[in-house]
Amino acid sequence: MTTSTTLPPAPDQKAKPRSRARKQIPHNIKTSRRAAWIFAPSLLVSFVFVYVFIGITVYISLSNWKIGTSPNMSLREPFGATYSEIVQEQRFQADIRNVIIFTIIFLVLAIVGGLIAALFIHHVSVGKGLFRTVFLLPYALSFIVTGVAWRWIFSPSTGVNEILRSIGIENPPGWTTDTTILGALNNPSGTDFLKVQFGIPVALLPIIFAAAWQLVGFAMAMYLAGLASIPEEHLEAASVDGASTWQRLRHIVLPQLWPSTITCFVLLLHVALKIFDLVVAMSGSGPGFVTDVPGIYIYNYLTSRYDKASAMAIILLVLTLAVIVPYLIRGYRKDRKA
Repeated sequence: MTTSTTLPPAPDQKAKPRSRARKQIPHNIKTSRRAAWIFAPSLLVSFVFVYVFIGITVYISLSNWKIGTSPNMSLREPFGATYSEIVQEQRFQADIRNVIIFTIIFLVLAIVGGLIAALFIHHVSVGKGLFRTVFLLPYALSFIVTGVAWRWIFSPSTGVNEILRSIGIENPPGWTTDTTILGALNNPSGTDFLKVQFGIPVALLPIIFAAAWQLVGFAMAMYLAGLASIPEEHLEAASVDGASTWQRLRHIVLPQLWPSTITCFVLLLHVALKIFDLVVAMSGSGPGFVTDVPGIYIYNYLTSRYDKASAMAIILLVLTLAVIVPYLIRGYRKDRKA
């Protein structure tokens, strides 16, 4: 007799996965990685053609490389001798004086003129589009075209001087050929470190007026965008409280236009420091370097002294960064607080 034993059913066991489940990566991390791979080539190209080239320019400015000889990349002794050489030049000192005077007066005229034009156009009720186009049209021109036109306007024998002679001024200024320095702060003897008079060169004024005329439309556009963002309720409430037009402008409009002013200041400052083509079209270096600027200095020495041209380029870069970097730091801190 055969007996069969039935084994009790084994308890249910969950089947173990043959392979571990893949770890899920958050969507934002995936997006960041894809963006990094997409932008990596452009970042690499920018790094090479901007920062690497800046480093090469710095090295050339410290080297013995001069035009007409084989490239001599050995460091010049004593270290930084090229910078010491150009700082003592009359032309370099004139360039620094000219670019400082040009930048200050140009920024004041362009920004204040743009603000006045924007306020006028913002409150005009008829022909707003026409006025906006008229003020903005010069910005569409190149500096060469502007320079040719304004060179005729301030020609010593025609243009403005004809008007001055007609009202009784017998000896009007020579403008772009005038070597007079207004408000000179010093009188160099020739043996001092300072070899130029620091003041406002008369020959530089026509160039400043031409640049401000062309860029005032850009400043106007910046301020028009800022005025459009000011809530009308604020101005209406101030009017109900009895505030005058000047009080509304001072306490409501101008404070809210401050971001537009800062942005306009930085962008126009960049234009002023690297001004070149307008000066070339109107006067060039001028007699006694009264209208010379760093851009012309660099251009001229590219055919004779690579080291001096590179040194001036680095000095111009440092001048630009001295203003741009604080602006970027301010914006970064503002974003972090927000």
